[in-house]
Amino acid sequence: MIGVTIQTNENIDRAIRRFKKKYERSGILREYKKRTAFLKPSVEKRLSKLKAQRRQHKITLEQE
Repeated sequence: MIGVTIQTNENIDRAIRRFKKKYERSGILREYKKRTAFLKPSVEKRLSKLKAQRRQHKITLEQE
């Protein structure tokens, strides 16, 4: 559970902004989308292979 303690005389907009940052960094929304959308195992394998290929390509570009 993500929470933000509001300090004395702190603007509510600033507290909301801090909460949003924590929320995005924690990856809750990403995890939710991953759990709600079903992918067939064959599709998951294909996507993971493509992701690995992109990662390797990016590494080779950085080394050059």
